[in-house]
Amino acid sequence: MTASLFDDGIDPRRSDAPLAVRMRPRSLAEMVGQGQLLADGSPLRRLIEGGSGLARPVSLILWGPPGTGKTTLAMLVSHATGRRFVELSAVTAGVKDVREVIDRARDELGVHGTGTVLFVDEVHRFSKTQQDALLPAVENGWVTLIAATTENPSFAVISPLLSRSLVLSLSSLSDADVAAVICRALDDEQGLAGQVDLEPAALEHLVRIAGGDARRALTALEAAAAAAQVNVVGKFVVDLSAVEQAVQRAAVRYDRDGDQHYDVISAFIKSVRGSDVDAALHYLARMVEAGEDPRFVARRLVILASEDIGMADPSALATAVAALQAVSFIGLPEARITLAHAVVHLSLAPKSNAVYRAINAALEDVGRGLIGAVPAPLRDGSYRGAAGYGHGVGYVYPHDVAGGVAAQVYAPAEVAGRVYYEPSDHGAEARWAAILDRLRQDLGPRPEFPGAASPSA
Repeated sequence: MTASLFDDGIDPRRSDAPLAVRMRPRSLAEMVGQGQLLADGSPLRRLIEGGSGLARPVSLILWGPPGTGKTTLAMLVSHATGRRFVELSAVTAGVKDVREVIDRARDELGVHGTGTVLFVDEVHRFSKTQQDALLPAVENGWVTLIAATTENPSFAVISPLLSRSLVLSLSSLSDADVAAVICRALDDEQGLAGQVDLEPAALEHLVRIAGGDARRALTALEAAAAAAQVNVVGKFVVDLSAVEQAVQRAAVRYDRDGDQHYDVISAFIKSVRGSDVDAALHYLARMVEAGEDPRFVARRLVILASEDIGMADPSALATAVAALQAVSFIGLPEARITLAHAVVHLSLAPKSNAVYRAINAALEDVGRGLIGAVPAPLRDGSYRGAAGYGHGVGYVYPHDVAGGVAAQVYAPAEVAGRVYYEPSDHGAEARWAAILDRLRQDLGPRPEFPGAASPSA
């Protein structure tokens, strides 16, 4: 269970160790990304740079996506503080394993004065009982716990451990960060040692499929290099075809800042609006595969739900908003399922742009200056003296009327008789149209005031 510095159970100095292991950062200077955690004066930087003079480093919970440096940070803390590094995987370890590590750590501390950094990967997979077993060791300082999780610690880690730990949130690496990791691996003696030339298109594809995960990027690079090196002596080139074959994913022609971005999202929205669910899913897949921000796609669906569906299926907006919220905290690749859910619903929903036309018509009237005084009965009558101005006088409270609809003048004189919302007969809106007709009858004829605009056609 013990491991030396920068070790995954594999000696990083071995030439046959995985590239991702050989390229594991050995100092803060080699870390890429996580600038907010490693800024000068930050708690984590002070902990790592403080050296063995720190009597008892605080326990940490590192929360973030895969391949963002959680294990590396744990090893850096261990090295900086002169402590043994022990790693447990919550996938395979049980309570017995946890207790064995704690017993060994207590002995090492008592006999040799050597502290232990216990790194628990995927701690969210530990049961409450397993997490409870860690408490005495953390409380008594027998181990410095560093736990890594991809799940929200507020839900995945028991409260006693949370209260004794500093929670640090790690972010996915940016495209520039991933590209920097790849380029360093090409030149570093521990990496590919300058024996590989990587074509720009291949680099772009590696960055895209990495999804902010440095480990995934290096694994793909290593596979592509191995495939391209077959029957080649000396320096060789890794092109886009080699990367595609190695990772079995074709590069999608899609420039997030160019024409493809706008063309694909345009075709996507028009396919949903046109009720072609299969075409819509195709364009969604192209965007997902190309690494488009899922929140961007979800926001467009929220707009479409009101603009093109509206009251024909009022639940479409709820689905779209739920999708936006969901993708914001789960991210890709799982977010693809939530987006597909919303796309299928919105594509199959009956369509109506009546709400869209209604607000635009109202805005057009306001823009033309049709802004009249609020009828006196509707004005605020809650303050002293309001009745003297007629404010609130004559207002009919709808809940006091049979049927709950009070026939009174609501609109300013300038827009009396204007009709903005004209429901379609599609889906649920047909039912709302019948309700609207009844309501307009119950409200009675709208009086025409001098200067009032004529009703819309």
